[in-house]
Amino acid sequence: MTTQNDEVSSQQSSVADLAERIREILATERGLTEKRMFGGLAFMVNGHMAVAASGRGGLLVRVPADQTETLLQRAHVAPMIMAGRETRGWLRVDADGVRTTRQLQSWVRRGVDHVKGLPPK
Repeated sequence: MTTQNDEVSSQQSSVADLAERIREILATERGLTEKRMFGGLAFMVNGHMAVAASGRGGLLVRVPADQTETLLQRAHVAPMIMAGRETRGWLRVDADGVRTTRQLQSWVRRGVDHVKGLPPK
């Protein structure tokens, strides 16, 4: 029988595992900080959140708002929902969409490249 504590422990483990994989990809990135957000761990570049290991599983990714609809056509991608509304410029990629290093690296680079074009906070 799975308990609520088992589920929380499993979520924390998956966040920690994904966060470590993201750290490896971003090891040489300048201006990188980490912050606990959304029940997970966000990775910020120059003060802007680029990606996050989500507490609900998978990855949150910041993308150019005008690319949101196109990127939503990809497998394992859904809109990020905040306060019951879709948030343009943010995507949720489920765990199957970031299973391989190549998949994860593609999404992480997309988020980081986007926020690098924004003015520093």
